[in-house]
Amino acid sequence: MPVLGRLTRLSPRDVWPHEAHSFTPWLLNNVDVLSDLLGMDLALDVAEHPVGGFSLDLMGRDETTGEVVIVENQLETSDHGHLGQILTYAAGTDPTTIVWVAASFRAEHRAAIDWLNARTDEATRFFAVELGVVRIGQSDPAPSFRLVAQPNDWEKTVRAATSQAEATGKQILYRAFWSRWIDVVKADRPGWSRARRAPRDSWFTMTAGITGATYFTSFTRGGLSSELVFESPDADVNLGRFQALKAKQAEMEQAYGLALDWQELPDRKLTRVADYLPDADVSSEENWNQYVDWLLDRQTRLRKALAAVGGVPAP
Repeated sequence: MPVLGRLTRLSPRDVWPHEAHSFTPWLLNNVDVLSDLLGMDLALDVAEHPVGGFSLDLMGRDETTGEVVIVENQLETSDHGHLGQILTYAAGTDPTTIVWVAASFRAEHRAAIDWLNARTDEATRFFAVELGVVRIGQSDPAPSFRLVAQPNDWEKTVRAATSQAEATGKQILYRAFWSRWIDVVKADRPGWSRARRAPRDSWFTMTAGITGATYFTSFTRGGLSSELVFESPDADVNLGRFQALKAKQAEMEQAYGLALDWQELPDRKLTRVADYLPDADVSSEENWNQYVDWLLDRQTRLRKALAAVGGVPAP
């Protein structure tokens, strides 16, 4: 007869005594557990992000789509206070995906998440994730996350997004090119991105390690671009960071080794510092290796130049 262990459930508090000091840092470093559950390529890079007089637990993005994701944690049963907090944080950060993690959810709070998903637009998604911890015998504790509320047809949406059959024309080329780019990044610059699935869009994003600042690589009308974009929901923050960095233009371009394109973009909320490879087209598959080498070189230069002037300016 086979000998089988018995699965036992633990209280999350037995593993993570303190939400902010133990669970939130653990989730920040084990984001793959949440990524797999939601079907996203999450990169969470901000802990205790300030929103007015409150502090959001985690903020990041889905690296496949570039969409902003916020996460609020609770090691107890869901309560009205945290429901109010996630709505306040959503209003202050303009995310696409809002995730509420709790040890268990009251029926009325699951219903509230379902109501929000039904009443908000398709570009806003709410998830309720129940946190569990299990152990077999004397094994190490293991996380056991369970999705208890999600947008309607979310599973179908995830399957459709991962289906190559639905991609047509340039979308297939973009996905193939970014797949090659992801492979190079994983091999040569593993700290840049956790992305596992290539997007079908003309752009690919990587976190800059601070809210509202993102590295973009994209095919544009001007060719292939390597960019640092300031894209906080607050346009004044983006302008302030841009101007603070531009004040160090000479020092930054000396470290970069080339001139950069400084784009204040007064008609848009965001600001940008960029470099371009003219006439690059994703349809020119014979040039893909050249494009990848160029992106690796320019992104390396950009990050070193930013570090040389003290990093992303504070808002």
